[in-house]
Amino acid sequence: MTRNDFNVIIERDNRKLFRIAYRILNNRQEAEDVVQEVFMKMWMMKGKLDQYNDVTALAVTMTRNSSIDLIRRGKNMSSEDEGKVLIARDPSLTPFESMVSSENREIIRKIIEALPDEWRDLVQMREINGLSYEEIAGIKGMNINNMRVKLSRARNLIKDNYIKYTNERRKAEGLTR
Repeated sequence: MTRNDFNVIIERDNRKLFRIAYRILNNRQEAEDVVQEVFMKMWMMKGKLDQYNDVTALAVTMTRNSSIDLIRRGKNMSSEDEGKVLIARDPSLTPFESMVSSENREIIRKIIEALPDEWRDLVQMREINGLSYEEIAGIKGMNINNMRVKLSRARNLIKDNYIKYTNERRKAEGLTR
């Protein structure tokens, strides 16, 4: 891959990658740093980029993973600091509400992980990475209507499994009281 070919990739994908990183990190500087890091990694592997069917999909995945890794590294703080961060995020939440919210996010994460691979990828790209339907259809090489149907089915399955889980939990709590 030549420098000019790589410049085309940078110009084409820069904004999209920034939006993905910014949605995950909620910090402009960190998002810019992640995108720059992704492009540097891609330049280092420039000889292997031709092996990928969709370089944009690779860049999106690398951006998402780098952003999540940055968040995880930030979580390695003392419990005293962690409490300050929770309070700073939303002071209107009580400790109980914060715990319930965290538990619900974990339940939904597990439900999403259990989805069939194709549906999980679509949910990840649309709901977590915030890509448009057109962007997802282009990355996946799918008909946009088929992609919308699969995404709708995945959302319904997530909703049904979440309702099933909460109903089972209520029944279990009712038996233990």
